[in-house]
Amino acid sequence: MFESRIYRHVLIGLLAVSTGACTWVHMAQGASAVKVATAAPSGCEKRGDITVSVTSKVALYNRNQLRVREELETLARNEAVGIGADTVNPVDQPLNGNQTFAAWKCGR
Repeated sequence: MFESRIYRHVLIGLLAVSTGACTWVHMAQGASAVKVATAAPSGCEKRGDITVSVTSKVALYNRNQLRVREELETLARNEAVGIGADTVNPVDQPLNGNQTFAAWKCGR
């Protein structure tokens, strides 16, 4: 009984560590041309808001926050292509794997 609990905890720990380094989100075609700005750009047409989400926690393990932030930006860039935007900027900070971005057409 005790050994099976230890085994289960070790297995969960290994799973969490191995998935914490994984990138689950891949850049869509055309999304690499979408710029990520730190603030709303001037002289651009707003195309809308994009809300994206990724897994920020696996079992009891919190994923690397830098990796989560990168994946959220990639998802926002992927979505921007579909609405004709060429720039996105975060509207808020990531929270529990969710974040909103404003999408802009700046004519680049």
